Amino acid sequence: MSNASADLTLPASDDDFQREWNNDLDPIATVASGAVVHFECPDAREGQFDLDTTLEDVQQMDHDRGMPLVGPLAIEGLEAGDVLEIEILDVAHGDVGWTLFYPGERGFGLLPEEFPDWGLHVWDLSAGVGEFVDGIEVPLAPFPGTIGLAPAESGSLSTTPPRAVGGNMDTKYLTEGATLYLPVEVDGGLFAVGDGHGTQGDGEVCGGAIETAIDVTCRFERRTDLSIDQPQFRPGKRPEDSRRPTSTYATTGVADDLMVAAKRAVSGMVEHLHDHHGLTREQAYILCSVAGDLTINEIVDEPNYVVSVHVDEALLSEA
Repeated sequence: MSNASADLTLPASDDDFQREWNNDLDPIATVASGAVVHFECPDAREGQFDLDTTLEDVQQMDHDRGMPLVGPLAIEGLEAGDVLEIEILDVAHGDVGWTLFYPGERGFGLLPEEFPDWGLHVWDLSAGVGEFVDGIEVPLAPFPGTIGLAPAESGSLSTTPPRAVGGNMDTKYLTEGATLYLPVEVDGGLFAVGDGHGTQGDGEVCGGAIETAIDVTCRFERRTDLSIDQPQFRPGKRPEDSRRPTSTYATTGVADDLMVAAKRAVSGMVEHLHDHHGLTREQAYILCSVAGDLTINEIVDEPNYVVSVHVDEALLSEA
Protein backbone atom coordinates (compact mmCIF):
# COMPACT_ATOMS: atom_id res chain seq x y z
CA MET A 1 0.00 0.00 0.00
CA SER A 2 1.03 3.59 -0.62
CA ASN A 3 2.50 5.88 2.00
CA ALA A 4 2.56 9.55 1.08
CA SER A 5 5.14 11.67 2.92
CA ALA A 6 3.85 11.92 6.47
CA ASP A 7 4.88 13.46 9.78
CA LEU A 8 3.52 10.44 11.65
CA THR A 9 2.47 6.88 10.81
CA LEU A 10 -0.07 5.06 12.96
CA PRO A 11 0.09 1.35 12.11
CA ALA A 12 -2.73 -1.13 12.43
CA SER A 13 -2.28 -2.57 15.91
CA ASP A 14 -4.81 -4.16 18.22
CA ASP A 15 -3.38 -2.03 21.03
CA ASP A 16 -4.39 1.11 19.14
CA PHE A 17 -7.82 0.09 17.84
CA GLN A 18 -10.69 2.27 18.95
CA ARG A 19 -13.98 0.35 19.01
CA GLU A 20 -16.27 3.07 20.30
CA TRP A 21 -16.78 6.80 20.25
CA ASN A 22 -15.92 8.08 23.70
CA ASN A 23 -14.56 11.50 24.60
CA ASP A 24 -12.89 10.02 27.69
CA LEU A 25 -10.43 7.98 25.62
CA ASP A 26 -6.79 9.02 25.83
CA PRO A 27 -5.25 9.97 22.48
CA ILE A 28 -2.66 7.59 21.08
CA ALA A 29 -0.84 10.60 19.60
CA THR A 30 -1.06 14.38 19.38
CA VAL A 31 -0.05 16.41 16.32
CA ALA A 32 0.03 20.09 15.44
CA SER A 33 -2.38 21.72 13.03
CA GLY A 34 -0.95 21.26 9.54
CA ALA A 35 0.45 17.80 10.25
CA VAL A 36 0.22 14.96 7.74
CA VAL A 37 -0.61 11.58 9.28
CA HIS A 38 -0.59 8.15 7.62
CA PHE A 39 -3.06 5.60 9.01
CA GLU A 40 -2.82 1.85 8.38
CA CYS A 41 -6.37 0.60 8.85
CA PRO A 42 -7.62 -3.00 8.96
CA ASP A 43 -10.86 -4.01 7.31
CA ALA A 44 -14.03 -4.19 9.40
CA ARG A 45 -13.29 -7.82 10.38
CA GLU A 46 -9.57 -7.32 11.02
CA GLY A 47 -8.16 -9.49 8.25
CA GLN A 48 -10.30 -12.59 8.81
CA PHE A 49 -11.26 -12.73 5.12
CA ASP A 50 -9.16 -14.21 2.33
CA LEU A 51 -10.03 -15.39 -1.17
CA ASP A 52 -11.08 -18.80 0.16
CA THR A 53 -13.46 -17.53 2.86
CA THR A 54 -16.88 -19.18 2.71
CA LEU A 55 -20.26 -18.36 4.21
CA GLU A 56 -19.67 -21.16 6.71
CA ASP A 57 -16.51 -19.34 7.85
CA VAL A 58 -18.37 -16.04 8.07
CA GLN A 59 -21.07 -17.49 10.29
CA GLN A 60 -18.42 -18.39 12.87
CA MET A 61 -17.10 -14.81 13.09
CA ASP A 62 -18.02 -12.31 15.80
CA HIS A 63 -20.16 -9.74 13.99
CA ASP A 64 -21.04 -7.67 17.03
CA ARG A 65 -17.55 -6.54 18.01
CA GLY A 66 -16.95 -2.81 17.61
CA MET A 67 -15.52 -1.46 14.37
CA PRO A 68 -11.69 -1.38 14.61
CA LEU A 69 -10.67 2.25 14.06
CA VAL A 70 -7.20 3.77 14.28
CA GLY A 71 -7.28 6.54 16.88
CA PRO A 72 -8.00 8.66 18.72
CA LEU A 73 -5.64 11.32 17.41
CA ALA A 74 -5.65 14.72 19.11
CA ILE A 75 -4.94 17.95 17.22
CA GLU A 76 -2.97 20.41 19.31
CA GLY A 77 -4.90 23.60 20.06
CA LEU A 78 -8.15 22.35 18.55
CA GLU A 79 -11.10 23.50 20.65
CA ALA A 80 -14.79 22.77 20.85
CA GLY A 81 -16.53 25.13 18.44
CA ASP A 82 -13.72 24.99 15.88
CA VAL A 83 -13.88 23.18 12.57
CA LEU A 84 -11.35 20.50 11.63
CA GLU A 85 -10.38 20.45 7.95
CA ILE A 86 -9.23 17.00 6.83
CA GLU A 87 -7.60 16.79 3.42
CA ILE A 88 -7.46 13.20 2.17
CA LEU A 89 -4.15 13.03 0.33
CA ASP A 90 -3.96 9.35 -0.52
CA VAL A 91 -5.98 6.16 -0.08
CA ALA A 92 -4.71 2.69 -1.03
CA HIS A 93 -6.76 -0.51 -0.81
CA GLY A 94 -5.78 -4.07 0.07
CA ASP A 95 -5.71 -7.09 -2.25
CA VAL A 96 -8.81 -8.78 -0.80
CA GLY A 97 -12.27 -7.33 -0.28
CA TRP A 98 -15.63 -8.70 0.77
CA THR A 99 -19.29 -7.76 0.63
CA LEU A 100 -21.65 -9.39 3.08
CA PHE A 101 -25.33 -9.11 3.81
CA TYR A 102 -26.92 -10.58 6.90
CA PRO A 103 -30.00 -12.79 7.27
CA GLY A 104 -33.18 -10.76 7.07
CA GLU A 105 -34.02 -11.46 10.71
CA ARG A 106 -31.20 -9.08 11.71
CA GLY A 107 -33.03 -6.24 9.94
CA PHE A 108 -29.85 -4.84 8.36
CA GLY A 109 -29.71 -3.58 4.78
CA LEU A 110 -32.53 -2.05 2.77
CA LEU A 111 -34.38 -5.26 1.84
CA PRO A 112 -34.16 -7.66 4.80
CA GLU A 113 -37.67 -8.93 4.08
CA GLU A 114 -36.57 -10.13 0.61
CA PHE A 115 -33.31 -11.81 1.65
CA PRO A 116 -33.82 -14.21 4.58
CA ASP A 117 -30.37 -15.83 4.25
CA TRP A 118 -26.74 -14.72 4.32
CA GLY A 119 -25.09 -13.40 1.16
CA LEU A 120 -21.35 -13.07 0.44
CA HIS A 121 -18.96 -12.17 -2.34
CA VAL A 122 -15.19 -12.17 -1.78
CA TRP A 123 -13.37 -9.84 -4.16
CA ASP A 124 -9.90 -10.18 -5.67
CA LEU A 125 -8.66 -6.57 -5.77
CA SER A 126 -5.04 -7.32 -6.66
CA ALA A 127 -5.42 -6.14 -10.28
CA GLY A 128 -6.85 -2.78 -9.23
CA VAL A 129 -10.47 -3.68 -10.04
CA GLY A 130 -13.12 -5.64 -8.19
CA GLU A 131 -13.56 -9.08 -9.78
CA PHE A 132 -17.26 -10.00 -9.60
CA VAL A 133 -19.08 -12.90 -11.30
CA ASP A 134 -19.21 -13.78 -15.02
CA GLY A 135 -16.23 -11.54 -15.82
CA ILE A 136 -17.86 -8.38 -14.42
CA GLU A 137 -15.24 -5.90 -13.18
CA VAL A 138 -16.17 -3.08 -10.80
CA PRO A 139 -13.87 0.00 -10.86
CA LEU A 140 -12.34 0.84 -7.49
CA ALA A 141 -12.28 4.19 -5.69
CA PRO A 142 -11.14 3.47 -2.11
CA PHE A 143 -12.18 5.61 0.83
CA PRO A 144 -12.65 5.35 4.61
CA GLY A 145 -16.22 4.40 5.46
CA THR A 146 -15.75 5.70 9.00
CA ILE A 147 -13.99 9.00 9.62
CA GLY A 148 -14.87 11.35 12.44
CA LEU A 149 -14.37 12.99 15.80
CA ALA A 150 -15.51 12.28 19.33
CA PRO A 151 -18.96 13.68 20.14
CA ALA A 152 -19.71 15.84 23.16
CA GLU A 153 -22.11 13.20 24.48
CA SER A 154 -20.45 11.30 27.30
CA GLY A 155 -19.95 7.58 27.62
CA SER A 156 -19.24 4.72 25.25
CA LEU A 157 -21.15 5.17 21.98
CA SER A 158 -21.58 2.75 19.10
CA THR A 159 -19.53 3.23 15.95
CA THR A 160 -22.48 2.14 13.77
CA PRO A 161 -24.56 5.33 13.37
CA PRO A 162 -23.03 8.48 11.89
CA ARG A 163 -23.26 11.67 13.91
CA ALA A 164 -22.90 15.42 13.48
CA VAL A 165 -19.14 14.99 14.01
CA GLY A 166 -18.86 12.34 11.28
CA GLY A 167 -18.20 8.69 12.00
CA ASN A 168 -19.73 5.91 9.92
CA MET A 169 -20.67 8.23 7.05
CA ASP A 170 -20.19 5.62 4.28
CA THR A 171 -19.89 8.48 1.78
CA LYS A 172 -18.26 7.33 -1.45
CA TYR A 173 -16.96 10.79 -2.37
CA LEU A 174 -14.36 10.89 0.45
CA THR A 175 -11.66 9.48 -1.82
CA GLU A 176 -8.16 10.77 -2.60
CA GLY A 177 -8.38 14.52 -3.17
CA ALA A 178 -11.44 15.07 -0.97
CA THR A 179 -11.57 17.63 1.82
CA LEU A 180 -13.85 16.96 4.77
CA TYR A 181 -14.92 19.60 7.29
CA LEU A 182 -16.11 18.43 10.69
CA PRO A 183 -17.52 20.45 13.60
CA VAL A 184 -15.45 19.99 16.76
CA GLU A 185 -17.36 19.18 19.96
CA VAL A 186 -14.47 18.31 22.31
CA ASP A 187 -11.03 19.82 22.74
CA GLY A 188 -8.42 18.05 20.62
CA GLY A 189 -11.10 16.62 18.36
CA LEU A 190 -10.11 12.98 19.03
CA PHE A 191 -10.07 11.88 15.39
CA ALA A 192 -10.35 8.24 14.32
CA VAL A 193 -10.58 6.51 10.94
CA GLY A 194 -11.08 3.04 9.46
CA ASP A 195 -13.73 0.81 7.87
CA GLY A 196 -12.02 0.82 4.46
CA HIS A 197 -14.15 0.54 1.33
CA GLY A 198 -12.73 -0.39 -2.08
CA THR A 199 -15.76 1.27 -3.62
CA GLN A 200 -19.45 1.67 -2.90
CA GLY A 201 -22.66 2.86 -4.47
CA ASP A 202 -24.68 5.70 -3.03
CA GLY A 203 -26.87 4.08 -0.39
CA GLU A 204 -24.77 0.95 0.34
CA VAL A 205 -28.12 -0.78 0.01
CA CYS A 206 -27.31 -4.36 1.05
CA GLY A 207 -25.45 -3.07 4.10
CA GLY A 208 -21.93 -3.58 2.77
CA ALA A 209 -19.45 -1.98 0.39
CA ILE A 210 -16.36 -3.72 -0.96
CA GLU A 211 -14.92 -3.94 2.55
CA THR A 212 -11.12 -3.94 2.60
CA ALA A 213 -8.06 -2.78 4.50
CA ILE A 214 -6.85 0.70 3.56
CA ASP A 215 -3.92 2.98 4.09
CA VAL A 216 -5.09 6.60 4.24
CA THR A 217 -3.01 9.74 4.53
CA CYS A 218 -4.59 12.98 5.79
CA ARG A 219 -3.56 16.56 6.44
CA PHE A 220 -5.26 18.23 9.42
CA GLU A 221 -5.93 21.97 9.74
CA ARG A 222 -7.63 23.83 12.56
CA ARG A 223 -10.18 26.27 11.11
CA THR A 224 -11.45 29.07 13.34
CA ASP A 225 -12.92 31.04 10.42
CA LEU A 226 -15.68 28.49 9.75
CA SER A 227 -18.84 27.66 11.68
CA ILE A 228 -20.76 24.47 10.83
CA ASP A 229 -22.85 22.01 12.81
CA GLN A 230 -22.88 19.08 10.35
CA PRO A 231 -20.17 17.52 8.14
CA GLN A 232 -19.41 19.22 4.83
CA PHE A 233 -17.03 18.13 2.08
CA ARG A 234 -15.49 18.71 -1.31
CA PRO A 235 -15.52 15.38 -3.20
CA GLY A 236 -12.41 13.54 -4.30
CA LYS A 237 -11.56 11.48 -7.36
CA ARG A 238 -13.85 8.75 -8.68
CA PRO A 239 -13.48 6.73 -11.90
CA GLU A 240 -16.96 7.43 -13.23
CA ASP A 241 -18.08 10.66 -14.88
CA SER A 242 -20.36 12.66 -12.63
CA ARG A 243 -22.94 12.70 -15.44
CA ARG A 244 -25.02 9.58 -15.94
CA PRO A 245 -23.74 7.65 -18.99
CA THR A 246 -26.35 6.64 -21.56
CA SER A 247 -25.64 3.01 -20.68
CA THR A 248 -27.17 3.57 -17.24
CA TYR A 249 -30.44 1.81 -16.44
CA ALA A 250 -32.60 3.07 -13.58
CA THR A 251 -35.52 1.62 -11.67
CA THR A 252 -37.75 3.85 -9.58
CA GLY A 253 -39.95 3.66 -6.53
CA VAL A 254 -42.89 5.95 -5.87
CA ALA A 255 -44.43 6.21 -2.41
CA ASP A 256 -45.47 8.66 0.29
CA ASP A 257 -42.49 7.51 2.39
CA LEU A 258 -38.90 7.87 1.16
CA MET A 259 -37.81 4.58 2.72
CA VAL A 260 -40.64 2.70 1.04
CA ALA A 261 -39.83 4.38 -2.27
CA ALA A 262 -36.16 3.42 -1.91
CA LYS A 263 -37.09 -0.19 -1.17
CA ARG A 264 -39.29 -0.32 -4.28
CA ALA A 265 -36.54 1.13 -6.47
CA VAL A 266 -33.88 -1.31 -5.27
CA SER A 267 -36.24 -4.28 -5.40
CA GLY A 268 -36.99 -3.38 -9.01
CA MET A 269 -33.29 -3.24 -9.87
CA VAL A 270 -32.66 -6.62 -8.23
CA GLU A 271 -35.38 -8.11 -10.42
CA HIS A 272 -34.07 -6.32 -13.54
CA LEU A 273 -30.52 -7.62 -13.05
CA HIS A 274 -31.86 -11.09 -12.35
CA ASP A 275 -34.31 -11.22 -15.26
CA HIS A 276 -32.23 -9.47 -17.94
CA HIS A 277 -28.60 -10.07 -16.98
CA GLY A 278 -28.61 -13.55 -15.49
CA LEU A 279 -27.44 -12.66 -11.98
CA THR A 280 -28.85 -14.45 -8.99
CA ARG A 281 -30.96 -12.21 -6.77
CA GLU A 282 -28.21 -12.33 -4.14
CA GLN A 283 -25.57 -11.25 -6.68
CA ALA A 284 -27.86 -8.49 -7.94
CA TYR A 285 -28.38 -7.16 -4.40
CA ILE A 286 -24.62 -7.06 -3.81
CA LEU A 287 -24.00 -5.30 -7.15
CA CYS A 288 -26.62 -2.67 -6.27
CA SER A 289 -24.74 -2.01 -3.03
CA VAL A 290 -21.26 -1.60 -4.54
CA ALA A 291 -22.05 -0.13 -7.99
CA GLY A 292 -25.61 1.24 -7.87
CA ASP A 293 -26.47 4.81 -6.89
CA LEU A 294 -29.64 5.55 -4.95
CA THR A 295 -31.02 9.00 -5.77
CA ILE A 296 -33.93 11.13 -4.63
CA ASN A 297 -35.50 12.41 -7.85
CA GLU A 298 -38.50 14.25 -6.41
CA ILE A 299 -39.32 15.32 -2.87
CA VAL A 300 -41.74 18.24 -3.40
CA ASP A 301 -44.80 16.73 -5.09
CA GLU A 302 -46.62 15.66 -1.96
CA PRO A 303 -47.95 13.25 -0.99
CA ASN A 304 -45.69 11.02 -3.13
CA TYR A 305 -41.94 11.04 -3.68
CA VAL A 306 -39.72 9.42 -6.33
CA VAL A 307 -36.47 7.54 -5.63
CA SER A 308 -34.39 5.74 -8.25
CA VAL A 309 -31.39 3.43 -8.31
CA HIS A 310 -28.95 3.63 -11.22
CA VAL A 311 -26.61 0.91 -12.50
CA ASP A 312 -24.33 1.35 -15.52
CA GLU A 313 -25.13 -1.65 -17.71
CA ALA A 314 -21.76 -1.22 -19.43
CA LEU A 315 -20.35 -3.11 -16.44
CA LEU A 316 -22.45 -6.08 -17.52
CA SER A 317 -22.21 -5.83 -21.30
CA GLU A 318 -18.39 -5.73 -21.18
CA ALA A 319 -18.21 -8.94 -19.15
